[in-house]
Amino acid sequence: MPEPIRVLVAKVGLDGHDRGAKVIARGLRDAGMEVIYTGLHQTPESVVSAALQEDVDCVAISILSGAHMTLIPKIVEGLRNADAAGITVLAGGIIPPDDAEALIKLGVGAIQGPGTPLDAIVETIKNTVQA
Repeated sequence: MPEPIRVLVAKVGLDGHDRGAKVIARGLRDAGMEVIYTGLHQTPESVVSAALQEDVDCVAISILSGAHMTLIPKIVEGLRNADAAGITVLAGGIIPPDDAEALIKLGVGAIQGPGTPLDAIVETIKNTVQA
């Protein structure tokens, strides 16, 4: 039996809404993934630290605060600096298409917008982690 995909779900910055992240975390768990949820108000440094400590395959960032172009690149850079660039970084939330394109160019595996079905998120994680 293969090892389950380990996913760290993180809310970074001052975004105070975690209902969606909790729904995603439960859905990923129900899909057979091991999920670590860090809670609200995480810093990029705390996300990188938790990803390394928990030996995850994927970091799933949930962000609604508009700080995606500041915070997500710091997470990608932090993982690279820790020789953990193999950890897939995915982002979800309110991210304009131009910013989504820029984040993909920086190394984010995929961007999922509001209303993305849970099964599509599960498949994206499976496809990007196993790629």
